[in-house]
Amino acid sequence: MSVGMKKQQVILVNKNNKKIGIKEKIKAHKGGNLHRAFSIFVFNSKMEVLIQQRSKKKYISGELWSNTVCSHPKPGESYFKAVHRRLKEEMGFDCKLKKLFCFIYCAKFKNDLIENEYDCVFIGKFDGEPKPNREEIMDFRWVSLKELKKDMLKNPNKYSIWSKIAIKKIKLSQINSL
Repeated sequence: MSVGMKKQQVILVNKNNKKIGIKEKIKAHKGGNLHRAFSIFVFNSKMEVLIQQRSKKKYISGELWSNTVCSHPKPGESYFKAVHRRLKEEMGFDCKLKKLFCFIYCAKFKNDLIENEYDCVFIGKFDGEPKPNREEIMDFRWVSLKELKKDMLKNPNKYSIWSKIAIKKIKLSQINSL
C-alpha cells in the first residue's frame, strides 16, 4: 500500500473553509472533493528553505521535490496541532510556525487522482539537522529562496504543484519576521 493510503480521513470544506463533512482520504482524492491541507516551509538563519523529495510510494507527486512538509489535518484536529505533528513525523523536528495565507488549487494527475485542496501555508525557522522519515522522504536539501524559484521556473516538472503555487506568494520580509 502506498504511503498515505491507509484509511486516513480528511476534512471536507466549502470555499470558505467551513467544514461540510469527512471522507476517506483516497476517496476524496478520487472524487476531487475540496478538503483541508497545509504546506510548511521551514527556513534556516541563512534564509535557505528546507525542501524534500517525496517518497516513490506517495500516490500523488511521488519522487517530486516539494516544500518541507505537506499534509492534511485529521478530523477534530486544528491546523496548528496538525502542522507540528506532521513536521515531527516527517522531518524529525519541531519549531515555531506562523500561518501566512491560504489558497485553493485543483489539479488532476495521470493516475486519475485529483488534488482539490484548501491549503494553508505555514513558515518556520530551524537551524538544526533534520532526521527525515525515509518512508515519507527520499531526500532533502536546503536551498535559497531565489535559487528555488529560479529552478522551479527552469524545471517545473521536478516540483509538486502546490509548492510552486505557494512559493510564489512567500516574501523575504515574511521570513525575516520569524
